[in-house]
Amino acid sequence: MEQKSNYPVPDILPAPTLSRLPGYLAYVSLLKEEGVEYVSSTQISKEINVDASMIAKDLSFLNIKGKTRIGYEVATLEHKLQEFLGFKRGHNAVLIGVGSLGGSLIQDSGLVKYGLRIVAGFDVREDLIGSSICGVPIYDMAEFGRLIRTLDAGIGIIAVPMDMAQKVCDEIVEAGIRALWNFTPMRIKAPAGIVVQDTSIYADLAVMYNRLDNIHR
Repeated sequence: MEQKSNYPVPDILPAPTLSRLPGYLAYVSLLKEEGVEYVSSTQISKEINVDASMIAKDLSFLNIKGKTRIGYEVATLEHKLQEFLGFKRGHNAVLIGVGSLGGSLIQDSGLVKYGLRIVAGFDVREDLIGSSICGVPIYDMAEFGRLIRTLDAGIGIIAVPMDMAQKVCDEIVEAGIRALWNFTPMRIKAPAGIVVQDTSIYADLAVMYNRLDNIHR
């Protein structure tokens, strides 16, 4: 069993640390499936290309410390990472914008594995309204304010055209949504107390293109 720090887990971890934790979890989950009992930060480092000292520091934020010359107990490390990241608690979400990206998100069964369940989709297209994708019903966006009260969802996934992003943000926040996962390139503005997570594939493309260009210079 790993030793625990005497210091409490901070309420808010640094964003870079949070972004690395799912990578640690993915790797130790593979190790558990393979029957591996212990793993060191050096071993994790070799597989996911993160410095071993950074891994140890990140895990120390969660009061997780490995045993000298043995490392971390894989099963316990997996459990604590899952528990901290909230992947086992389950969170209901609604999706606004059931286009190609939105439809793909609904069909992504991996999201459920990580605790996110899309319970409904909303759109303005008449050919989508009243249909369903993988059992998830698609409703008229005009009905959002009325229906959201019955869906027990606290997360809104925004996958609408860029010019509609802020309008949709304002509308769903007013209806009671308190966390937004924004897939548009637009950086939306939300009131204090609303959690906003931007995930732009276009921004990632820009970084990749720039690095690719630099390789060939």
